[in-house]
Amino acid sequence: MTRAVLWDLDGTLVDSAELHWLSWRDTLAAEGVSITYERFLESFGQKNDRILSAWLAGSDAGTIARIGEAKEAAYRRLAVTHGLTPLPGAADWLSRLRAAGWRQAIASSAPRENVVVMLGALALQDYFDAITSAEDVTAGKPDPQVFLSAASRLDVTPSRCVVVEDAAAGIEAARRAAMRSVGVSRSARLDADVYVTSLDELPPETFDRLVEK
Repeated sequence: MTRAVLWDLDGTLVDSAELHWLSWRDTLAAEGVSITYERFLESFGQKNDRILSAWLAGSDAGTIARIGEAKEAAYRRLAVTHGLTPLPGAADWLSRLRAAGWRQAIASSAPRENVVVMLGALALQDYFDAITSAEDVTAGKPDPQVFLSAASRLDVTPSRCVVVEDAAAGIEAARRAAMRSVGVSRSARLDADVYVTSLDELPPETFDRLVEK
């Protein structure tokens, strides 16, 4: 039976936190708003409408959408001009899983245009059979929609999917989707089926053990 790996992108395949921080900081500064780096970190991995609703309490939906779009445009410019590098072990695992017959998808809270730009900058776009992004769901993680949508696009049942995530909300979303999970984080231990601080620490049999052939 077909098996699939559903990859988060930001913080999992690439360390893009600094570029997101710079784009948020500068976009909000243009609006006369300042945020701390600590508050930015607390929001990482969430959808923009949720982030901005907390940061700009009382703002209308149009303002939140406008600022969110400006931030993402700034981020894409930085990704292209600064470039992106896959995190250790990322490219190796993508290649290894494809060779072993696993289907793979991106399941991200980021806008689709960001995902396309990032995968191009990373030269990883050819590894993925599907992309599910912010536009494809009505609720962000920890809601399981993004993972269920990705699995559906791959035509793989949830029990045959493994989620790879760097955030607690993503691990919870995988649990709610009835999927196994690999947590990758250097900053906090994640309550995943398998937890490592780097993808290059994963034993070779990790994915096979999580979803038996």
